[in-house]
This record gives sequence, structure tokens and C-alpha cells, in this order.
Amino acid sequence: MKARIIQAFIEETRYNGIKFTMDELAKRLGISKRTLYENFSSKVDILDAIIDSTLNEFDYQTRQIIDNTDWTLAEKIKKTIAVLPKYNEFYDLRILEQLKRSYPEQWERVNREFNQWDDIKELLEEGIRTGIVKDINIDLLIRVIIEASNITLDKHFFLVHSIAVTESVETIVDVLLTGILTGKKGECPNS
Repeated sequence: MKARIIQAFIEETRYNGIKFTMDELAKRLGISKRTLYENFSSKVDILDAIIDSTLNEFDYQTRQIIDNTDWTLAEKIKKTIAVLPKYNEFYDLRILEQLKRSYPEQWERVNREFNQWDDIKELLEEGIRTGIVKDINIDLLIRVIIEASNITLDKHFFLVHSIAVTESVETIVDVLLTGILTGKKGECPNS
């Protein structure tokens, strides 16, 4: 039942933002408010459950990638950058702005975690040490990766341009790791 409530909560935010009542959520689910409150004590409780689940899944996926001995360091870097959060559809710029205004504690937690990429930093540092990543300022590189990844929070852009978020993440990772030039001779002054 909790998973069903979380999914309905996310759907409700997609259509109405965060400003809806527990009554409206219960109605969407076709359950009583009592049943809703037996599972979650408040909207904050549901938000915390979504955030907890997202962060735990994100950490789990990242750990699975890093611990995989079959992948090269380059593959691990690529796959780690491309990890999408669970309940990705919830993490939209419009919703995050409402979260910032109405639920600052939850927003602060999401913002902090979405801007702290220690695992990728370690992979990139190893890449620099081993020579597969250019020796450039690591903090700047992390910032570029974070900002590029945060583009996926603009769900309206993807809707308007009919681009799937997973497709965009793959393109972002490809651009970050290989650039935009084809490598044909004469097209880049540094070739």
C-alpha cells in the first residue's frame, strides 16, 4: 500500500504541484483518509519516504557499478554519471521550487545530496592518476557534471522536445566524455 500511496503522491504533484491535501490524495487512491494516515502520518512523511527511497536506490546503483569487477574504469565513470534517481519523474524543477518554499528541510536534503558526488569524484581522481581522464581541476569537472545532469530536472523541456530523460542522460554523458567533435581531421585546430 505504501508504494501505491507514493506513486499516487508523485502523480498528484505532476498535475497539481505539492499544494494538495491528504483528502485529495486519498480520493485519488480511492481509499479513506484513515487508511492513508495508517500508512503515512503526513505529507512530510510521504516526502521523506520518497527522498529516502531515492537516495538509497541512488547509492545502491552507484555501489553496484563501482564494485563491478567486469567493467573498466571508463565504463564505471560513464555508468555512474548516468544513474537516474528512483522516482525520477518527481524530481522536476517546478516541484523542487515548491519544495524549497513549502518544505525547506526536505529541499535542503535533496539539494545537498544532488550536489554531492563523492563516488564520481573518486572515480575521476583515479582516472586522472591512471591517465584516462585529462588532468584538469577536479572540482570544476564535478561541477560541470552536476550542472549537466541537473538539466534532466527540467521535465518541461523534455516534454516540449519529445525527448526521453534516459535518452538525454545518455547524450549528456556522451558529450561530457567524448565531446561534440567527430574527430575528422581538419575540423579541430588541436587535432
